[in-house]
Amino acid sequence: MSLKGKILDDVKTAMKAGEKDRLKTLRLITAAIKQVEVDERIELDDDVAILGILNKMVKQRRDSITQFEQGQRKDLADIERAEIEILADYLPEQLSDEALDAIVDDAIANSGAESIRDMGKVMGIVKAKAAGRANMGAVGAKVKARLN
Repeated sequence: MSLKGKILDDVKTAMKAGEKDRLKTLRLITAAIKQVEVDERIELDDDVAILGILNKMVKQRRDSITQFEQGQRKDLADIERAEIEILADYLPEQLSDEALDAIVDDAIANSGAESIRDMGKVMGIVKAKAAGRANMGAVGAKVKARLN
């Protein structure tokens, strides 16, 4: 079953079980998918495209958590954290720090990067190998630290 089909099935399950918070988040996911389908006039049946949408949603929530904590709105930050947990159910397992370090080292070696100017080449390789399985902001910081 595709990722989109699993999400739609989980919407039905959450409705039947009366899980309001989970249902709300799942509906946000389906709305985001539908928005992309309408905007681009395509049918998203590719799991990679849906993973991209889910990663974007997680990033938005992380940014919101930062803002809410700065504004001392712990209640809203907790809601965002709960949504991230639900979104994480549909994302692939995150890479460990050791595995991510190995991918970064390999990318630097394969690209022949020597300075920070080569960061784009390295990030392109890393993104292809770690897409959806790592926070690319943190990966960028690792790459930058290694190239300096």
